Amino acid sequence: MIPPTDNSPRTPDDIILAEDANGVPPPVGTWARIRNYFLTGLIVAGPLAITAYLTWSFITWVDDLVRPLIPIAYRPETYLPWRIPGSGLIIAFVGLTLLGFLTANLVGRTLVEAGERILGRMPIVRAIYKSLKQVFETLFSKSGTSFRKVGLVEFPGPGMWSLVFLSSPPSREIHDALPSGDEHVSVFLPCTPNPTTGFFFYIKRSEVIELDVTPESAATLIMSAGLIQPRGDPQKQLAAMANAARTAHDIATARNSAPPSLPVKEVTPP
Repeated sequence: MIPPTDNSPRTPDDIILAEDANGVPPPVGTWARIRNYFLTGLIVAGPLAITAYLTWSFITWVDDLVRPLIPIAYRPETYLPWRIPGSGLIIAFVGLTLLGFLTANLVGRTLVEAGERILGRMPIVRAIYKSLKQVFETLFSKSGTSFRKVGLVEFPGPGMWSLVFLSSPPSREIHDALPSGDEHVSVFLPCTPNPTTGFFFYIKRSEVIELDVTPESAATLIMSAGLIQPRGDPQKQLAAMANAARTAHDIATARNSAPPSLPVKEVTPP
Protein backbone atom coordinates (compact mmCIF):
# COMPACT_ATOMS: atom_id res chain seq x y z
CA MET A 1 0.00 0.00 0.00
CA ILE A 2 1.35 3.44 -1.00
CA PRO A 3 1.44 5.79 1.98
CA PRO A 4 -0.66 8.92 1.45
CA THR A 5 1.00 12.26 0.92
CA ASP A 6 0.49 15.19 3.28
CA ASN A 7 -2.15 16.75 1.00
CA SER A 8 -4.14 13.55 0.36
CA PRO A 9 -6.98 12.61 2.69
CA ARG A 10 -6.18 9.95 5.33
CA THR A 11 -8.68 7.21 6.02
CA PRO A 12 -9.00 5.48 9.41
CA ASP A 13 -7.29 2.39 7.98
CA ASP A 14 -4.30 4.52 6.96
CA ILE A 15 -4.05 5.95 10.48
CA ILE A 16 -4.12 2.47 12.08
CA LEU A 17 -1.46 1.22 9.67
CA ALA A 18 0.74 4.20 10.38
CA GLU A 19 0.44 3.70 14.11
CA ASP A 20 1.22 0.00 13.78
CA ALA A 21 4.32 0.83 11.73
CA ASN A 22 5.54 3.15 14.46
CA GLY A 23 5.08 0.47 17.11
CA VAL A 24 2.08 2.11 18.80
CA PRO A 25 -0.89 -0.20 19.39
CA PRO A 26 -4.06 0.82 17.58
CA PRO A 27 -6.87 2.32 19.64
CA VAL A 28 -9.47 -0.08 21.04
CA GLY A 29 -12.81 0.33 19.33
CA THR A 30 -16.21 0.42 20.94
CA TRP A 31 -17.15 -3.09 19.84
CA ALA A 32 -13.83 -4.46 21.07
CA ARG A 33 -14.46 -2.97 24.51
CA ILE A 34 -17.99 -4.35 24.57
CA ARG A 35 -16.64 -7.78 23.68
CA ASN A 36 -14.02 -7.60 26.45
CA TYR A 37 -16.61 -6.50 29.00
CA PHE A 38 -18.93 -9.31 27.92
CA LEU A 39 -16.19 -11.95 28.20
CA THR A 40 -15.16 -10.61 31.61
CA GLY A 41 -18.75 -10.78 32.83
CA LEU A 42 -19.09 -14.29 31.41
CA ILE A 43 -15.96 -15.44 33.23
CA VAL A 44 -17.27 -14.01 36.50
CA ALA A 45 -20.90 -15.12 36.21
CA GLY A 46 -20.40 -18.45 34.44
CA PRO A 47 -18.86 -20.44 37.31
CA LEU A 48 -21.27 -18.88 39.81
CA ALA A 49 -24.30 -19.76 37.69
CA ILE A 50 -23.17 -23.34 37.08
CA THR A 51 -22.36 -23.84 40.79
CA ALA A 52 -25.75 -22.43 41.83
CA TYR A 53 -27.53 -24.60 39.24
CA LEU A 54 -25.80 -27.81 40.35
CA THR A 55 -26.38 -27.01 44.04
CA TRP A 56 -30.05 -26.23 43.46
CA SER A 57 -30.49 -29.39 41.36
CA PHE A 58 -28.96 -31.51 44.12
CA ILE A 59 -31.16 -29.93 46.82
CA THR A 60 -34.28 -30.36 44.67
CA TRP A 61 -33.38 -33.99 43.93
CA VAL A 62 -32.94 -34.80 47.64
CA ASP A 63 -36.18 -32.98 48.53
CA ASP A 64 -38.15 -34.92 45.92
CA LEU A 65 -36.59 -38.15 47.15
CA VAL A 66 -37.27 -37.58 50.87
CA ARG A 67 -40.63 -35.73 50.75
CA PRO A 68 -42.77 -38.81 49.89
CA LEU A 69 -41.37 -40.56 52.99
CA ILE A 70 -42.55 -37.77 55.34
CA PRO A 71 -46.20 -37.70 56.46
CA ILE A 72 -48.16 -34.71 55.24
CA ALA A 73 -48.75 -33.52 58.80
CA TYR A 74 -44.99 -33.13 59.36
CA ARG A 75 -44.13 -31.30 56.14
CA PRO A 76 -43.26 -27.59 56.55
CA GLU A 77 -45.22 -26.55 53.45
CA THR A 78 -48.41 -27.87 55.09
CA TYR A 79 -48.37 -24.97 57.56
CA LEU A 80 -46.62 -22.37 55.40
CA PRO A 81 -47.87 -20.68 52.23
CA TRP A 82 -44.66 -21.50 50.39
CA ARG A 83 -42.30 -24.39 50.00
CA ILE A 84 -39.02 -24.37 51.94
CA PRO A 85 -36.16 -25.68 49.75
CA GLY A 86 -33.65 -27.84 51.55
CA SER A 87 -35.99 -29.26 54.16
CA GLY A 88 -35.62 -32.72 52.67
CA LEU A 89 -31.84 -32.35 52.73
CA ILE A 90 -31.90 -31.45 56.43
CA ILE A 91 -34.18 -34.38 57.22
CA ALA A 92 -31.94 -36.74 55.22
CA PHE A 93 -28.86 -35.49 57.10
CA VAL A 94 -30.55 -35.97 60.48
CA GLY A 95 -31.85 -39.40 59.47
CA LEU A 96 -28.47 -40.65 58.25
CA THR A 97 -26.77 -39.34 61.38
CA LEU A 98 -29.35 -41.08 63.56
CA LEU A 99 -28.93 -44.28 61.55
CA GLY A 100 -25.17 -44.16 62.08
CA PHE A 101 -25.67 -43.60 65.81
CA LEU A 102 -28.01 -46.58 66.10
CA THR A 103 -25.70 -48.77 64.03
CA ALA A 104 -22.74 -48.03 66.30
CA ASN A 105 -24.28 -49.90 69.26
CA LEU A 106 -24.72 -53.63 69.70
CA VAL A 107 -28.35 -53.79 68.65
CA GLY A 108 -27.72 -51.82 65.48
CA ARG A 109 -24.75 -53.94 64.50
CA THR A 110 -26.81 -57.08 65.04
CA LEU A 111 -29.56 -55.79 62.77
CA VAL A 112 -27.08 -54.73 60.09
CA GLU A 113 -25.37 -58.14 60.16
CA ALA A 114 -28.75 -59.86 59.88
CA GLY A 115 -29.66 -57.69 56.91
CA GLU A 116 -26.30 -58.38 55.24
CA ARG A 117 -26.83 -62.12 55.69
CA ILE A 118 -30.19 -61.83 53.97
CA LEU A 119 -28.70 -59.83 51.09
CA GLY A 120 -25.81 -62.31 50.87
CA ARG A 121 -28.24 -65.07 49.89
CA MET A 122 -29.61 -63.17 46.90
CA PRO A 123 -27.61 -64.02 43.73
CA ILE A 124 -27.64 -60.69 41.88
CA VAL A 125 -28.21 -58.31 44.78
CA ARG A 126 -25.31 -59.86 46.70
CA ALA A 127 -22.68 -58.88 44.13
CA ILE A 128 -24.06 -55.35 43.71
CA TYR A 129 -24.29 -54.73 47.46
CA LYS A 130 -20.80 -56.03 48.24
CA SER A 131 -19.21 -54.01 45.45
CA LEU A 132 -20.95 -50.78 46.46
CA LYS A 133 -20.15 -51.35 50.12
CA GLN A 134 -16.44 -51.79 49.36
CA VAL A 135 -16.43 -48.65 47.23
CA PHE A 136 -18.11 -46.55 49.94
CA GLU A 137 -15.88 -47.95 52.69
CA THR A 138 -12.79 -47.17 50.62
CA LEU A 139 -13.88 -43.65 49.68
CA PHE A 140 -14.96 -42.57 53.17
CA SER A 141 -12.34 -44.43 55.18
CA LYS A 142 -10.09 -42.13 57.20
CA SER A 143 -7.17 -44.55 57.10
CA GLY A 144 -7.50 -45.37 53.40
CA THR A 145 -4.89 -44.31 50.86
CA SER A 146 -7.08 -44.46 47.75
CA PHE A 147 -6.70 -41.57 45.34
CA ARG A 148 -4.58 -39.60 47.84
CA LYS A 149 -1.43 -39.75 45.75
CA VAL A 150 -0.78 -38.55 42.20
CA GLY A 151 1.88 -39.91 39.89
CA LEU A 152 3.21 -39.96 36.35
CA VAL A 153 3.39 -43.03 34.12
CA GLU A 154 4.78 -43.37 30.61
CA PHE A 155 1.53 -43.80 28.69
CA PRO A 156 0.32 -44.20 25.92
CA GLY A 157 3.77 -44.38 24.33
CA PRO A 158 7.48 -43.77 24.96
CA GLY A 159 8.17 -40.18 25.93
CA MET A 160 4.46 -39.48 26.62
CA TRP A 161 3.51 -39.05 30.28
CA SER A 162 0.07 -39.15 31.85
CA LEU A 163 -1.26 -38.30 35.29
CA VAL A 164 -2.58 -41.20 37.36
CA PHE A 165 -4.13 -41.63 40.78
CA LEU A 166 -2.61 -44.30 42.98
CA SER A 167 -5.27 -46.64 44.26
CA SER A 168 -5.26 -49.49 46.78
CA PRO A 169 -2.53 -52.15 46.57
CA PRO A 170 -3.48 -55.35 44.76
CA SER A 171 -5.09 -58.14 46.74
CA ARG A 172 -3.27 -61.34 47.61
CA GLU A 173 -4.79 -63.28 44.69
CA ILE A 174 -3.82 -60.62 42.14
CA HIS A 175 -0.41 -60.11 43.75
CA ASP A 176 0.36 -63.82 43.39
CA ALA A 177 -0.72 -63.79 39.74
CA LEU A 178 1.49 -60.81 38.82
CA PRO A 179 5.15 -61.33 37.83
CA SER A 180 7.24 -61.91 40.92
CA GLY A 181 10.26 -59.86 41.86
CA ASP A 182 8.68 -56.41 41.45
CA GLU A 183 6.20 -54.56 43.63
CA HIS A 184 3.08 -53.54 41.74
CA VAL A 185 0.54 -50.83 42.48
CA SER A 186 -2.92 -50.27 41.09
CA VAL A 187 -3.45 -46.93 39.34
CA PHE A 188 -6.36 -45.16 37.71
CA LEU A 189 -5.69 -43.04 34.62
CA PRO A 190 -8.59 -40.58 34.11
CA CYS A 191 -9.60 -39.17 30.75
CA THR A 192 -10.00 -35.53 29.74
CA PRO A 193 -12.32 -33.70 30.30
CA ASN A 194 -14.40 -36.31 32.19
CA PRO A 195 -12.20 -37.76 34.96
CA THR A 196 -14.85 -40.31 35.93
CA THR A 197 -13.88 -42.43 32.91
CA GLY A 198 -10.45 -43.82 32.23
CA PHE A 199 -8.23 -46.87 32.50
CA PHE A 200 -7.40 -49.02 35.52
CA PHE A 201 -4.30 -51.20 35.46
CA TYR A 202 -1.46 -52.59 37.58
CA ILE A 203 2.05 -51.28 37.07
CA LYS A 204 5.44 -51.64 38.70
CA ARG A 205 6.02 -49.17 41.50
CA SER A 206 9.45 -48.35 40.05
CA GLU A 207 7.76 -47.09 36.87
CA VAL A 208 5.51 -44.61 38.71
CA ILE A 209 6.83 -41.14 39.53
CA GLU A 210 4.99 -39.78 42.56
CA LEU A 211 4.25 -36.05 42.46
CA ASP A 212 3.81 -33.51 45.22
CA VAL A 213 0.39 -32.54 43.87
CA THR A 214 -2.98 -32.89 45.58
CA PRO A 215 -5.64 -35.06 43.91
CA GLU A 216 -7.93 -32.02 43.68
CA SER A 217 -5.32 -30.04 41.74
CA ALA A 218 -4.64 -33.02 39.48
CA ALA A 219 -8.37 -33.46 38.77
CA THR A 220 -8.66 -29.75 37.94
CA LEU A 221 -5.67 -30.02 35.63
CA ILE A 222 -7.23 -32.97 33.83
CA MET A 223 -10.73 -31.46 33.52
CA SER A 224 -9.33 -28.19 32.16
CA ALA A 225 -7.09 -30.02 29.65
CA GLY A 226 -4.01 -28.33 31.14
CA LEU A 227 -5.40 -24.80 31.15
CA ILE A 228 -5.51 -24.59 34.97
CA GLN A 229 -2.19 -25.58 36.44
CA PRO A 230 -1.72 -26.71 40.07
CA ARG A 231 -1.36 -24.03 42.72
CA GLY A 232 2.03 -22.61 43.46
CA ASP A 233 4.64 -21.72 40.88
CA PRO A 234 3.46 -23.46 37.69
CA GLN A 235 6.83 -23.11 35.98
CA LYS A 236 8.70 -24.77 38.84
CA GLN A 237 6.16 -27.57 39.11
CA LEU A 238 6.20 -28.23 35.38
CA ALA A 239 10.00 -28.17 35.38
CA ALA A 240 10.09 -30.66 38.27
CA MET A 241 7.63 -32.93 36.47
CA ALA A 242 9.67 -32.73 33.26
CA ASN A 243 12.93 -33.49 35.10
CA ALA A 244 11.35 -36.46 36.86
CA ALA A 245 10.00 -37.80 33.58
CA ARG A 246 13.36 -37.28 31.87
CA THR A 247 15.20 -39.09 34.68
CA ALA A 248 12.82 -42.04 34.56
CA HIS A 249 13.18 -42.22 30.76
CA ASP A 250 16.99 -42.21 31.02
CA ILE A 251 16.90 -44.99 33.61
CA ALA A 252 14.60 -47.10 31.44
CA THR A 253 16.79 -46.51 28.36
CA ALA A 254 19.94 -47.46 30.23
CA ARG A 255 18.25 -50.56 31.59
CA ASN A 256 17.11 -51.70 28.13
CA SER A 257 20.46 -50.98 26.46
CA ALA A 258 22.53 -52.78 29.10
CA PRO A 259 24.13 -56.03 27.75
CA PRO A 260 22.62 -59.18 29.21
CA SER A 261 24.66 -60.83 31.88
CA LEU A 262 26.33 -64.08 30.83
CA PRO A 263 25.38 -67.21 32.73
CA VAL A 264 28.00 -68.36 35.18
CA LYS A 265 29.13 -71.91 34.49
CA GLU A 266 29.86 -73.95 37.53
CA VAL A 267 33.20 -75.73 37.29
CA THR A 268 33.60 -78.95 39.21
CA PRO A 269 37.09 -79.39 40.66
CA PRO A 270 38.88 -82.56 39.56
